[in-house]
Amino acid sequence: MTGFPVQPAHRLPRQAPEHRWLIRDLWSAGAVGIIGGEPKCCKSFLALGMGVAVASGTPCLGAYEVPHPGRVLLYAAEDATHIVRERLDGIAACHRRDLASLDLWAITAPAIRLDARDHRRLLEDTVAELQPTLLILDPFVRLHRVDENVSAAVAPLLAFLRQLQRTQGCAVVLVHHTRKNAGNARAGQTLRGSSELHAWGDSNLYLRRQSSHLRLTVEHRAHPAPADVALALQSGVGDSLALQIADVIDEEDEPERNSAPPEQRVLEVLGQADQPLYLRELRRRCRIRNETLCQVLRQLESDGRVVRQSEGWSVAKDGATPPSRTSSDPGPERQCAIPLPDTP
Repeated sequence: MTGFPVQPAHRLPRQAPEHRWLIRDLWSAGAVGIIGGEPKCCKSFLALGMGVAVASGTPCLGAYEVPHPGRVLLYAAEDATHIVRERLDGIAACHRRDLASLDLWAITAPAIRLDARDHRRLLEDTVAELQPTLLILDPFVRLHRVDENVSAAVAPLLAFLRQLQRTQGCAVVLVHHTRKNAGNARAGQTLRGSSELHAWGDSNLYLRRQSSHLRLTVEHRAHPAPADVALALQSGVGDSLALQIADVIDEEDEPERNSAPPEQRVLEVLGQADQPLYLRELRRRCRIRNETLCQVLRQLESDGRVVRQSEGWSVAKDGATPPSRTSSDPGPERQCAIPLPDTP
């Protein structure tokens, strides 16, 4: 055959469920995409938090599992190296990890230009040598000198990153700004510049500031989007700071709060669900604080009334015994958005 390679559709490879996520519910395995938000919305903190989570195998934002940890390569174009180091030290401490123990690498070149052929070649060579699972580039505006509003100028840069993802097998996170005062526009439509940016992403994360917290919106090309969550910078050991899911319940949700005890609410919601629920969705439906939910799940699991599976939490069948944990099963404590003091 002289044309492009072809294959019958039924022979195309499948992806096993356990390999569909780099960060469960947050970032698809091998996905390219964008972290978008206005200035000072902690986009870099989120990107670095994802990097530490993937490199350490600990839950991102204290809640989103990393099924298969791996090497991370990042380039921070706006921040001095000592600031990046301080942030990474703090985030690693919040994950109860020493930064020196993580397989996390930083490109220290003074500039990277995706619109320059020699720079693209150098970046491709670096990725090929290090073979990272995740590549983080922050921010897009510092990585080129083209007009972001011109599709014909932006598309080749994004195509290069897509090619890098496909040939080297790494996920790519691109940090980018959104327009100011975008109002109630759909999150993806607020990205600054060409619509190519929104269309390019397999997984996209958007941060918006709302009074005392940030709202995280997630988009996926091939998976359902989870419910929005509230985030806040929280302190850990010493002066360490990291983004974590915040205990914030929206004012519009207030009339819908259930006055039943937390244990009853959890059992009612799980009993009515037609499939297991992840912690974030369970918390949204129960409308109770994350720390309380974690404690309730611990107790109910200990009592044999709920079980945690790879697909989420569900009510235990009559007489069922909760499955024993394996080394690969982080347990409910690792799923808590705000780790309790006695958690590892």
